[in-house]
Amino acid sequence: MNNDFIIWSLLALALVAANAPFINNRLFFFFVLDAGAEKKAGYRLLEVLVLYFVVGLIGLLLESKINGQIHAQDWEFYAVTFFMFLVFAVPGFIYRYTFHK
Repeated sequence: MNNDFIIWSLLALALVAANAPFINNRLFFFFVLDAGAEKKAGYRLLEVLVLYFVVGLIGLLLESKINGQIHAQDWEFYAVTFFMFLVFAVPGFIYRYTFHK
């Protein structure tokens, strides 16, 4: 596989995962919290945080497969990637809280 394809696929996965909590009212797409009730914002933030770590783990596994080792990162890297993940979540947030009725 081409490394560029893997990188763009990981970015596309991050974009989809960041917007996934805003699509439906189930917790992690499986657990129904309250029938017919709106999912609270805290649960959506929890999902965003967990999905950030899932996508990060997938990225680490892909990096070890491509390079043969995982490069050490400082806290700045993780802060930037977390806020980039939050920026990826903006379309879903706008859809849920502005356009969705």
